[in-house]
Amino acid sequence: MIVVEGKDDTTAIKRAVDAETIETGGSAINKDIIRRIKLAQQRRGVIVFTDPDHAGERIRKIITAQVPGCKHAFITREDATSKGDIGVENASVDTIRRALENVRTDYEVAESDIALEDLIAAGLIVHPQAAARRMEMGKRLGIGYCNGKQFYNRCRMFRITREEFAAAWQQLEQEEG
Repeated sequence: MIVVEGKDDTTAIKRAVDAETIETGGSAINKDIIRRIKLAQQRRGVIVFTDPDHAGERIRKIITAQVPGCKHAFITREDATSKGDIGVENASVDTIRRALENVRTDYEVAESDIALEDLIAAGLIVHPQAAARRMEMGKRLGIGYCNGKQFYNRCRMFRITREEFAAAWQQLEQEEG
């Protein structure tokens, strides 16, 4: 089951893959929706696929806090924007399929190979180009764009290994320079 924000997102998902969706009805996610997501997670598994904006991140955080073990699909703002509107409904069929092929599972936040010092050394925090670098690293790691603290948490939550991090960073460095 794929959790999306609304009907237009469901339409976009169904254009790309044969899947059932649960619509949150936007960021006003209620107890009944959470119950449906919990049931779907227990019986079939859930992929959270929300818009790459503030409201989408809010919904993702609410679901993650209340329904552990969900998978997450991410798309970039660039791939989700059309005429100034940001949303899954604007993504191409290929973009949606690619995001679903690269889902990440959330885990209890645990100790990680990656430390804050690694993010500083990679210029992902405390650097003039930190936001742009996090955006590119988020694409490569399949964890989406977020601020520095959330990037660190996602590395831990999705158990990004030091090797994955280093490979993505090396790829970025080669492209930059």
